[in-house]
Amino acid sequence: MTAPIGAPPAWAGPRIKDVADFEGVRENQLVGYGLVVGLAGTGDSLRNSPFTRQSLAAMLERLGVNASNGNLNTRNVAAVMVTANLPPFASQGSRIDVTVSALGDARSLAGGQLLVTPLMGADQQVYAVAQGPLAIGGFSAAGASGSSVTRGVPTAGRIASGAMVEREIRFDIAAQDELRLALRNPDFTTANRIAAVINGAVGVEAARASNPGTVVLRRPADYAGDMVSLIGRIENLEVEVDTPARIVIDESSGIVVMGENVKVSTVAIAQGNLTISIQEDPFVSQPAPFSRGETVVVPSSGVEVEEDEGGLVVVPGGVPLRQLVNGLNALGVTPRDMISILQALKAAGAIQAEIEVM
Repeated sequence: MTAPIGAPPAWAGPRIKDVADFEGVRENQLVGYGLVVGLAGTGDSLRNSPFTRQSLAAMLERLGVNASNGNLNTRNVAAVMVTANLPPFASQGSRIDVTVSALGDARSLAGGQLLVTPLMGADQQVYAVAQGPLAIGGFSAAGASGSSVTRGVPTAGRIASGAMVEREIRFDIAAQDELRLALRNPDFTTANRIAAVINGAVGVEAARASNPGTVVLRRPADYAGDMVSLIGRIENLEVEVDTPARIVIDESSGIVVMGENVKVSTVAIAQGNLTISIQEDPFVSQPAPFSRGETVVVPSSGVEVEEDEGGLVVVPGGVPLRQLVNGLNALGVTPRDMISILQALKAAGAIQAEIEVM
C-alpha cells in the first residue's frame, strides 16, 4: 500500500542547510571603542580611568572645545566596548544590533546614550557606525549606609538596530562554478550521503565528498540557473545523519548523554551502596555524693553499617541504547552511579563508544 500523494514522510531527517554551512555565507565580527554619556553619576571615575579622560578630552577637541587645560571631573561618562555581528550579504544602509559593555569602573550604564562609534573588522576597516540609547537588562541601587542591591548586569546593554552598515562585504556567489559545503559535525558517512542526495536531486554528478568535513558542489555545465538557484534547490533536501558512538559525561552536574549507536558487550553488573552512620550521644557523668570528683561529659558513639542488597544483572552483548538504559535502571542507579558504571565498562573494554568528560 502506497502513501497518498502529498502525505508527509514517516521519518523526516534534517535538511542539508541544518547540518552544513555554505562557503562564504557567514557572519563577521565587528568591534569598536566609544563613549556613553548621560549617566546619572554612575559612570567612570576619571581619576581611576585615564583612558576615559583622554577620550573625553579628544572628543571635545574635535568639537571645538579646548579641554586640555580644564579640570575634568564628571561621573556621567563611561568608556565602552561595542561589538556586533555583520550578517552575510548585508547591504549598505541596513541596520544591525550592537552590544555595549563598560570598560572602566562605571557602576551602571542605565540611561546612557552611545555616541558615534565606528565598528571595525579584523582588517581594521570600518564596516558600520553605532549610536543610540542603551537598553539595560539589570539595575543597581545603593543606600547611604553602604547597602546595595544589584540584579542582572547593569554595566552591559544592547541597542536594537543601533548600527548602520557603511561598507559591504562583496561576494558574488551567483557567478561561482564551484562551492564547498562544510559539515558542522564531520563524518565520512554523512558526507557521502549528502553528496548522494544532491546528485540524486540534480541528476548528474554535481557533488562529491572530498573529506569527512567537506562536500564540493560543482554547478553542472548544462544547468540553466546560477549557483544561487542551485543552492536553493538542494539546501532543503533531507539527509540521514550518522553519528559516532559517544557518551558525554558532565561530572559536576551528573548529566549523562548517550548516542543511539552506543553498544555494549555481554557483561554482568553489580551495584550496591554502603552507608556508615555515626551518631554521637554524650552523657553527663556525676561523681558520688561527698566525693571530690568532677562532673564531666563522657562521649558515647554509635556506629551503624548498612549495605543495600544487590545482585548481578547480566546485560547481553550488542544491545542497543534502550536496553542498556533499562538494564542500568533495573539496578536503581543514580546518575552519578551511572557515571562510575560507564567508566568501569569502558575500562573493562565492554563498551564500544567514546567517553567524553566535560
